[in-house]
Amino acid sequence: MFLSEAGARPRAGEISASERRKWVEVFKACDEDNKGYLSREDFKVAIVMLFGYKPSKIEADAVMSSANPDTSGVSLEGFLNVVQRKKEAQLYRNEIRHIFTAFDVHYRGFLTLEDFKRAFSQVAPKLPSRTVLEVFREADQDSDGHVSFRDFEYAMNHGKAK
Repeated sequence: MFLSEAGARPRAGEISASERRKWVEVFKACDEDNKGYLSREDFKVAIVMLFGYKPSKIEADAVMSSANPDTSGVSLEGFLNVVQRKKEAQLYRNEIRHIFTAFDVHYRGFLTLEDFKRAFSQVAPKLPSRTVLEVFREADQDSDGHVSFRDFEYAMNHGKAK
């Protein structure tokens, strides 16, 4: 049993019409010269407007590498795809945070084996205690007896390391 099998999955799919309109408005606002594409700097401003943070050079490079070489920018469709993927990743991370918080009933910011036992007894009461221990050890990457949110998020995203 891997933690990634616990049910947290990105909610991929349709975006609402109002959300799409918002993204298109941001694209148009950042495409001041009506070029039909966003330059690297335009893209960074758009991401700040939508997500509240400036994308890293690596993130901007990844997006710009997929840009049309004739325009050296990101088209509206490309921008919408990037924003939708970022939104899905944000929703997924929030879902993982919610699950972690449900496990962390003492609000300590980390999980213990007892927290795992309590949570699993509620969601999978017939799961052998040995399996719960294995899952805990898998998630406790540094073997300190505590599973931090970072450990938990890694386990949820990557499952059991082989």
